[in-house]
Amino acid sequence: MIPFSILDLSPITQGSTVSQALANSRRLAQEAEAEGYKRFWLAEHHGMKGIASAATAIVISHVAAGTSTIRVGSGGIMLPNHSPLVIAEQFGTLAALYPGRIDLGLGRAPGTDMRTASALRRNMEASANNFPNDVVELQALLGPVGENQGLIAIPGADTNVPIWLLGSSHFSAHLAGMLGLPFAFASHFAPDMLMSALEIYRERFEPSEYLDQPHAMVGIMGVAADTDDEANYLFTSMQQSFVALRRNARGQFPPPVDSMDGLWHESEKAFVDQAMTYAVVGGPETVERKLKTFIRNTGADELIVSMPIFDMDARLKSVRLFADAQKRLAAADGRDAA
Repeated sequence: MIPFSILDLSPITQGSTVSQALANSRRLAQEAEAEGYKRFWLAEHHGMKGIASAATAIVISHVAAGTSTIRVGSGGIMLPNHSPLVIAEQFGTLAALYPGRIDLGLGRAPGTDMRTASALRRNMEASANNFPNDVVELQALLGPVGENQGLIAIPGADTNVPIWLLGSSHFSAHLAGMLGLPFAFASHFAPDMLMSALEIYRERFEPSEYLDQPHAMVGIMGVAADTDDEANYLFTSMQQSFVALRRNARGQFPPPVDSMDGLWHESEKAFVDQAMTYAVVGGPETVERKLKTFIRNTGADELIVSMPIFDMDARLKSVRLFADAQKRLAAADGRDAA
């Protein structure tokens, strides 16, 4: 059975604080480590009242300091927001602090609204268009120092922090294949091009010093609870959040509600349902069934789960229930192989 990982945005729930959100991320990572998850990634978003992971490298350090074995990284760093040298220095520092445990996932979206993106990037169009060159430059800065190399990242050089390319379209699938890098697809909120992007990545993959063969991780939203009804109730927090996103009325992460009736229009419901095409929400049997189907259909090498749950105890329980499902699927695979 393929390994499972966690994607976290350090959600700031209604009535809580940034400090509480960051403490919850560390606690979530500790639970994930105890349950055998492979990675714990944090995402870069800016200007969002419900997300505390804007300074992603700092939050990664906070989480890594509270764990000991799980890999911790970015899902992702939005590279056009930064110079490659700065990211090489940041992640080179993380690699020195937490050897062998740091991942660097890179995306090319702004991770915010256009006004905030402009403040971050200064020249948005040039930054986004230069993404492939920035990735190659970052690879060089994190790799061995070459003869007559003029620009050296210290820390950073020769740390060889593993780079992943993240995407929700075909662009990064092409680039990851061409560069021979692992690829992660954001099907947890952008499902439309999942299958075609995976096909492109695998077809275009060129073996490299980093990978001999393609390695794809796919994302899902996931809420596991004791029953389907309870999981669907908890999932209304995410549904409300996506409606607010569509209305450009983003706030702190909301508590669940008994019913979404009256809280969204038909077009908004359709938007959320489409975005959540691959969401795995339910009790143990439902979760296991949906996971088995999704993994079989995608041929994924890894699965990364985002768990948008308001209550921290329920979030931790969901982590445990997904780990239980992974173990049952692994046991079933073993029986099938025998």
